[in-house]
Amino acid sequence: MGSLDAPFNPVSLAIGAEASFVARTVDSDRKHLTEVLRQAAAHQGTALIEIYQNCNIFNDGAFDALKDKQQAEDAVIRLEHGKPIRFGADLAKGVVRDPATGDLKVVAVTPDNEDRVLVHDAHSPSPTTAFALSRLADPDTLHHTPIGVLRSVERPVYDTQMADQLDQAIEQHGKGDLGALLAGGDTWTVVG
Repeated sequence: MGSLDAPFNPVSLAIGAEASFVARTVDSDRKHLTEVLRQAAAHQGTALIEIYQNCNIFNDGAFDALKDKQQAEDAVIRLEHGKPIRFGADLAKGVVRDPATGDLKVVAVTPDNEDRVLVHDAHSPSPTTAFALSRLADPDTLHHTPIGVLRSVERPVYDTQMADQLDQAIEQHGKGDLGALLAGGDTWTVVG
């Protein structure tokens, strides 16, 4: 009968953990999937991509709202860096920040609120908006689901930092001699 617990959102989890590259795509949209995978491969560091994929055993039809062309037009929010977050027929819907709560919400775009529509910034150092975008996806209906690169920030990666740290240690203290250390008289005595 499945788990009674609410499922966690892997994109929200990764962004909350300060991941530097986080994206979501759909398996049946080959062009979009290929582009997201290309960007992830080019990213320096670890990348997380959530790929919505149908499984006829465990979740048959779960993503139909995102795959059917008519339904997808109103459900899929395609994120493109530097572009306003608009979607739907004639781009009539948009994502704005609610001034009262700070949350993101979907609105019908009008001349009065058009200037409030967010412009997607995947490279923002703050994960706040990317996290809020990840929370728009409703797991029950998939109505208003952002796909694309939610976050892609540049920062030093672990192996580069480790190599730099080792180089700095050798520069400051010289190269160590493991054999001399093992054969030396400095030892630890463990008293039990």
